[in-house]
Amino acid sequence: MRVLLVAMLVLLGACGDLPQPFRGRAGGNAAQLAAPPGVRVAVPRSDALMLDTIGADRFAETMADALRVAEVPAVAAEPLPLDWRVGLAVTRRGSDVVLRYTLRDADGGELGSAEVPPMTRATWAEQSDEMRRDATRVAARNLATMILRAEAARKATDPAALAAGGPPRIRLVPVGGAPGDGNSALTARMSDFLTQAGFLISDSATAASFAVQGLVSVAPSGTQGVQRVEILWVVSRRDGEELGRVLQLNEIPSGSLDRFWGDVAFAAAQEAAGGVQRVVSNAGGMPERRDGRAAATPVRGLEIPRDNDLPAPTSTAAAPAP
Repeated sequence: MRVLLVAMLVLLGACGDLPQPFRGRAGGNAAQLAAPPGVRVAVPRSDALMLDTIGADRFAETMADALRVAEVPAVAAEPLPLDWRVGLAVTRRGSDVVLRYTLRDADGGELGSAEVPPMTRATWAEQSDEMRRDATRVAARNLATMILRAEAARKATDPAALAAGGPPRIRLVPVGGAPGDGNSALTARMSDFLTQAGFLISDSATAASFAVQGLVSVAPSGTQGVQRVEILWVVSRRDGEELGRVLQLNEIPSGSLDRFWGDVAFAAAQEAAGGVQRVVSNAGGMPERRDGRAAATPVRGLEIPRDNDLPAPTSTAAAPAP
């Protein structure tokens, strides 16, 4: 069956009016810190604190505040792809409870953990402002030391962490939300086209300076027999700043992507990679050409071929200098 898919490719600035799924702009505080680490730390809400949702949110926010006082860029939110994160858990120990905090890098590797001195169950359950401040202040000081040691060790063992210039390293988070084989197909094709666009795909978040995450949404379009497909690519930086979004809007015959994406994934990724490159280039992350301009690929409208044959791969040429 022939499928015609026309999509609009839109570059969206991170500071627009669209809803932001990640709260906070801790990276924006970096200039105020004496010697901020090169990473942002996320403190997501923990379900292991023996607290209700409101109490767990409040504790995460207090921990993030304490980390910022300790000169660590931090935010109380779910982590972005390159964020380090702090896990929090409370366990019973006799008549007392103990708060344990664990620092993990963006790949999920444990960098260290420690405990706050035990407190009575009644003290913990009360959740007074003073108790939260005291507990998180102790934890934040220790976490700041862990972060500095981990950063120093990474730079000592990875010369690339100190090197400037060269192709930008980007972490490609596996695509989510697509029906059929869309997640794997889009991820594989995006990896190919980002490589053609001049990126080094990094399997390790620790080594990456940028990250891109693809999210697919399929819903009825309001027209019988037609579905609306949205593919959103979110581009972020190591310090937690969301640099921009590439949005693809598609209308397809209902069910046509329930199994195989094939040429749809090919064409969608080809165009989206150009948009990602432009976002990173606008942020100063692409190496300069000999004429002093950053290499960039023009963004075109997306049209899927009418037949089911996969188009032959072609090199993506850099935009000619004006």
